[in-house]
Parts: sequence; structure tokens; C-alpha cells
Amino acid sequence: MTPFDYRTAFSRNIGWITADEQQRLRGFRVAIAGLGGVGGYHALALARLGIGRFTLAEMDHFELQNLNRQTGATMSTLGRPKLEVMVEMLRDINPAVEVECFPRGVSRDDVRDFLRGADVYVDGLDFFAFEARRATFAACAELRVPAVTAGPIGMGAALLTFLPGGMTFEEYFCLEGCADEEKAIRFLLGFSPGMLQRGYLADPSRVNLAEHKGPSTIMACQLCAGAAAVEALKILLNRGTVRAAPWGYQFDAYRNRMVRTWRPGGNRNPLQRLGLLFARRQLRAMRQSGARDA
Repeated sequence: MTPFDYRTAFSRNIGWITADEQQRLRGFRVAIAGLGGVGGYHALALARLGIGRFTLAEMDHFELQNLNRQTGATMSTLGRPKLEVMVEMLRDINPAVEVECFPRGVSRDDVRDFLRGADVYVDGLDFFAFEARRATFAACAELRVPAVTAGPIGMGAALLTFLPGGMTFEEYFCLEGCADEEKAIRFLLGFSPGMLQRGYLADPSRVNLAEHKGPSTIMACQLCAGAAAVEALKILLNRGTVRAAPWGYQFDAYRNRMVRTWRPGGNRNPLQRLGLLFARRQLRAMRQSGARDA
């Protein structure tokens, strides 16, 4: 059996980063809440980058409907805790990795403990986990922890970064006091102002924001992991350009397009207000169409 050696295991990273930077990555701690659709891929991508310390939060178990997109979901892991499976996978990549686990997920009560010592937070929470996400990003702003969130949108990825002292998650998305369906609309449009995914949704009846349901693809989750890992690398090593909110970008592989977005005021921006109005109307039309088909 080949013994593990950190330098050899991650030597192929050298060139795009320096040997000194690789050793620095070994000492950083990345916090990830949620290890499902995107979170698991975030963890694996960062582990293969050579990150040596993780704080992970996840309370769910793998189910059959996870097989289409979640990296830890296989027939042999169904019913097992996602956190347990993902820790095994991380240690199979790097036996020396340090992992602190939060098996009850993350909430307002323990989010400060969850973020303790983190050099960057990478969001892996479920799309509809609005309160947990708001609490986590609020704590990141308070504790001055850079936060990266990459959303799987259609067959592409959208990315937003929130840096200490800059625009906050709440200032951008404006979710305070909204019903869950409105939060979902604001979150989706805030993530993807360019709406590159619009136009190739094959079955609109599969979108039901009120019931917290929507389609997903493996391609989008994997693209998110690549985008978020690069952003985390730039933040940790203090190199390259990091454009924080209200800047963002969306890449759509299906349409072969990428747009960089700038929305001062976030969802309060006049363009966003128009987009939200259109999204609400479109959602009502989809709901009425689904009712007729039923």
C-alpha cells in the first residue's frame, strides 16, 4: 500500500500555484454548511486542492432522489448520514485532513461556533434553506469571514461573493419579512439577474416554489464546485481579482454564454424590480398551466 504524502499527492497543483502557496493551503480552514447537491462537490474540490482543515455541517441522509446529482449518493450509501459519508471521502483523499463536524446542521444558535477559525465560508445549503442561510451569512459579516455562494442554475452556475466590510447578503437579496415563495423568487433572480437559463426549461410543471421543489442537474453542481473553489483559492491566497457583491457572474453551459452582472442595491435595483415583477407573473402563469394540465 502506498503511504500518503501531502507533497506528492498535490504536486500536480504546482504550476498554477506555487509550492509555497500549496503549503499555505494546507493550513487553511474552510467551513461548508450543507453537503448535498453542491456542498459535497465543494468539499471534494477543495480537498483535492489541498485544503487541510474543514468545518462541515449537515443533518440529512442520502435518499434515492439524490442519485442524479449528489457526489456521495450511491446505492451503497442510501440511508447513511451525508456528513459521515463525505468525511470518509475526504479522508480517502487526504488521510491527514482535519474535520470538525456539526451533525445537526447549522442554525442561529450555533453558527458562531460553526464559523470559529474559518478562513472562508463556502455555501452548500439547500436552495430553500433560507433562514439557515441568512443566519450563516449574517454571522460571516459580523465575524468578518469571506463568504462564497455558487448556485446550480439550469445547466450552469451562478456565483456571488460577500467580503468583510462590503455589501451583505441581506442588503443584496432583501429577504427580510418575505414569504417563502417570494424569498425563492428573490434568491433565484438575485443569483442570476441575466436569467441565462430561461428558455430551455423542458417541463415547467416541475417547478413548485411553494412546495420547495425544482429540477436539478449534475452538470450545474459540478460547475458550481469549480467556480467556488477558484474563488476560495483567490481569497485565501490573496491573488487574482475578487469582485464581491453587487458584482456576480453566471455561466450557462447549455447556452455557451457567460454574463457578469452588477446590481447596486441588489434586489432593490430598478432592473431587479422589473425582473421580479416578470418572475412573479411567469410563476403565476406556470402555476395556472399546471392546474389546467392536472
